[in-house]
Amino acid sequence: MAGRPPFDPNRAAAYPAVIGCDEVGRGALCGPVVVVAVWFDPAAIPADLLGALDDSKRVPEPARERLAPMIHTHARVAVAAGSRALIDQINIRGATLDAMARAVARLGLAAPVLVDGRDALPGLPGRAVVGGDRLVPQIAAASIVAKVFRDRLMRRLAQRHPGYGWERNVGYGTAVHRAGLTQLGRSPHHRLSFTRAFD
Repeated sequence: MAGRPPFDPNRAAAYPAVIGCDEVGRGALCGPVVVVAVWFDPAAIPADLLGALDDSKRVPEPARERLAPMIHTHARVAVAAGSRALIDQINIRGATLDAMARAVARLGLAAPVLVDGRDALPGLPGRAVVGGDRLVPQIAAASIVAKVFRDRLMRRLAQRHPGYGWERNVGYGTAVHRAGLTQLGRSPHHRLSFTRAFD
């Protein structure tokens, strides 16, 4: 049924205890790409938390804000970021994989790593899972924590750099953001490789 959360607490024991890794901000025009790695045993976390996990884009903001601290409480969580400079230096895919490797390393756990998308982490056990934030609860948890972390960061940056609408679009290429680029030019946080049209 549409809208039903993907993870059934009654089946918690069927979900393996793995590291889930996801990113937020890959397609934004500015700011870092934020990566989170999460490990937990689905059978050992509260049932209401497991049942509420989903792709962060499908979870309303108030629920994300409520779930993120719960995830930190009941899971092992590590955050890493690929900076605007690194994105411009090596490309967004490379910066994302670099941040993922650092986040997983910070957990210090020997567990399979399941990564949302099409790129597995080289040299580590695990695999890529297309649509993983609807299939792997740890990836869903990682997506929520990453979204909350990056959105807060972009809203703080919006106070220092008004005119781009980051407090609402969190750096993505909305009409307001593009109009701000046209009128104000780039900020120090804009990715040069993503905003060449505004040269």
